Amino acid sequence: MRLRLVVPLAIALFAAGLPASHAEERLLDVYQRALQSDPRIREAEAIFQAELETRPQARSALLPQVTGSASRSWSDAEGSQRFLNFNPIDNELQTIETAFEQDARTTNWQLELRQTLFRWDQWINFRQSDKRIARAETEFEAAKQDLMLRVSEAYFEVLAAQDTLGAAQATQRAIERQLEQAQTRFEVGLIAITDVQEAQAAFDRSVADEIAAQRVLASAREALRELTGEHVTRLVGPRPELPLVPPSPASENAWVDTALAQNLELVATRIASEIASDDVRIRRSGHYPTLDLVASRTDNTTRADRANNGGPVTPFDSNQQSDTISLQLRVPLFSGGGTSSQVREAVFRHRAAREAVDRVTRQTERQARDAYMGVVTEISRVRALEQAVTSSRTALEATETGFEVGTRTTVDVLEARRRLFDAETTFARSRYDYILNVLRLKRSSGILALQDLEEIDSWLER
Repeated sequence: MRLRLVVPLAIALFAAGLPASHAEERLLDVYQRALQSDPRIREAEAIFQAELETRPQARSALLPQVTGSASRSWSDAEGSQRFLNFNPIDNELQTIETAFEQDARTTNWQLELRQTLFRWDQWINFRQSDKRIARAETEFEAAKQDLMLRVSEAYFEVLAAQDTLGAAQATQRAIERQLEQAQTRFEVGLIAITDVQEAQAAFDRSVADEIAAQRVLASAREALRELTGEHVTRLVGPRPELPLVPPSPASENAWVDTALAQNLELVATRIASEIASDDVRIRRSGHYPTLDLVASRTDNTTRADRANNGGPVTPFDSNQQSDTISLQLRVPLFSGGGTSSQVREAVFRHRAAREAVDRVTRQTERQARDAYMGVVTEISRVRALEQAVTSSRTALEATETGFEVGTRTTVDVLEARRRLFDAETTFARSRYDYILNVLRLKRSSGILALQDLEEIDSWLER
């Protein structure tokens, strides 16, 4: 009995100690928190902002490139020079040796302008930058839709866990009363000891169910905290009269067609295939010649002091300027097979990208069909389970009445109460599954938007 009381108490104290907001949170409130806090959406935003820089980078390669360089050097030199000199008087060659010392300072600067005239890879890169930005934008929007669905799943998972815990606690209280009644009846000799033992076993099982429900609720709250960055425990549940709206249009193929045309993951994969095709062309351009226009200005100034044979120092200054305009044609002849290897690599990557398009296409169609059938069948399932709860409650009341008059046993009452508990938890879960399937259908079709969360929010309690 001590373990039975300590474990639920410990879990309850743990849950009570969590920092939580005092106001009730609605679905849109939680989504806005996650939009500011979820690391995955912030990662996607940073990637999108980074990809926006590919266009100015690609454009810059087509614009003139101006570079400047400058240098200054100092040099000290000493030595001797020997040379032959013809003496016409003596009519013979004479060897003359001269010693010298020289101190020189040289200043050099150059300014170069280079304009691309033909580089096929740069033009492809420039056109490809638009595709890369479009893919990043599509993936960012897909991340937003994914966040909407993840928040909704975590939100309703917490509500489902709360419903399960509430039903488990109510069942435990009812079984506890049933156990007390059984013990009283046994003491006065109205029932056998086996009925008391059955009631005790049912009570023990209900305690275990409550412990498991507490654990599931704590885990669900942690999953929600992972998205929002803080604990949110007071959530608003759906109204009893939850509207069960069938998909519009009421055609599975129509939703599949929309998904194949607008699913953001599929759109991003198609763009990625086009980018891979461009990469093949870029690699092949490694075999093409390039043509650049180059204009440069160079200035070289030297100031030197020179002394020969220990004589007087003679200054020696020089200044040279030159302007050059040229066309530079480069033709790749042999790169050790590296360019051809890069082309083959790009071809294989393009093949992989095309296969990814086929994979995501099939996945998208499956998700759309599954979500559509989920919405349609969940509507019928919610209605059937609602009736099942009513029937189970009526059956329990009848069984309890029969127990009072002696036509039903304790086991019958416990079994009826167990069926009611299962019916209530399954019914609550089916309502949340219906809402989530509605969101999954729109997510797979690429049309999930903030307005859909606002509509779901209107279905919640006021």
